[in-house]
Amino acid sequence: MMGEGRLWAPSPGRESICTNDGLFKLGQLSSPPASFFSPFDPGNTGYISTGKFRSLLESHSSKLDPHKREVLLALADSQADGQIGYQDFVNLMSNKRSNSFRQAILQGNRRLCSKALLEEKGLNLSQRLIRHVAYETLPREIDRKWYYDSYTCCPPPWFMITVTLLEVAFFLYNGVSLGQFVLQVTHPRYLKNSLVYHPQLRAQAWRYLTYIFMHAGIEHLGLNVVLQLLVGVPLEMVHGATRIGLVYVAGVVAGSLAVSVADMTAPVVGSSGGVYALVSAHLANIVMNWSGMKCQFKLLRMAVALICMSMEFGRAVWLRFHPSAYPPCPHPSFVAHLGGVAVGITLGVVVLRNYEQRLQDQSLWWIFVAMYTVFVLFAVFWNIFAYTLLDLKLPPPP
Repeated sequence: MMGEGRLWAPSPGRESICTNDGLFKLGQLSSPPASFFSPFDPGNTGYISTGKFRSLLESHSSKLDPHKREVLLALADSQADGQIGYQDFVNLMSNKRSNSFRQAILQGNRRLCSKALLEEKGLNLSQRLIRHVAYETLPREIDRKWYYDSYTCCPPPWFMITVTLLEVAFFLYNGVSLGQFVLQVTHPRYLKNSLVYHPQLRAQAWRYLTYIFMHAGIEHLGLNVVLQLLVGVPLEMVHGATRIGLVYVAGVVAGSLAVSVADMTAPVVGSSGGVYALVSAHLANIVMNWSGMKCQFKLLRMAVALICMSMEFGRAVWLRFHPSAYPPCPHPSFVAHLGGVAVGITLGVVVLRNYEQRLQDQSLWWIFVAMYTVFVLFAVFWNIFAYTLLDLKLPPPP
């Protein structure tokens, strides 16, 4: 991601600062020794004064990118005790960003806000794409610049792309097998697939997750895939596969468990639980940070996303109460959508709220994890005991 117009792009090898006493070679050093600071730290304490640090920056300013120099100056200005730690310096130059260092920069003199990322000129297509993603997903300029500087597309957003390709592949396979692509769920053999969640087969635990690879028809698959790619891929580019995969899978599991509790006789198909978890978390993040979000046409984008979600949800409600093609088993439930939304506006918002802040440092994260765990345990015990206690009449196995 190097090229003219970048604010700062770390080279594949290392970032260097020349001094009179040697060369700092940073970027591939996981824990560089404090002796690198020794020309300015005779006591070998690991710290130098902010005055010496500024002098160093001024004497070598021509060798540093202006944006990198601004970040270093902000680091100096944030130190109330007048000292700069070598490890903080290394973290910045090697593109690491600890939580404490992040807070130090945020408490600095806000030099980073002096020039918006949108004002950068001469960017190539890939750089403009990264900038667009930054403004679509991050509410603060400092986070947008940091993401723009550090993103290398390695690894690519593989999770959402892989899940989407698998969903399309399974749909095409079922379409050929059933000889039907529109409203596949009305086919008599549709529920015989071992991936579908069916209330009579709820003891087969994999079905609470694998139902995402089965869709009611091409209209169902199409809306989910569009939302998945337009929202999920940019979010994964920023937050990584681990966080986005966590929200997506949590929404999927919550969706099927919600159906098993609230719509006990209905089967479940489709990836709407995971998709709605991501979309609702993203939209909630935009609303909570409305003034900081600088994406173009954000109101229009929110309206389009809500319209698509409403259309898909309306289709699911209509199908659920439409006369079944294989009575007495009803058509798939729409409750999975609501389970996904619940996960998105709780767990998902916490995951997406603070860019690169460790989840274990957030108290709300543990609160919502505890709530989600309690819900899962409740749903498991409900599935074990409630169906018998309520003497519920379930549709026959497919």
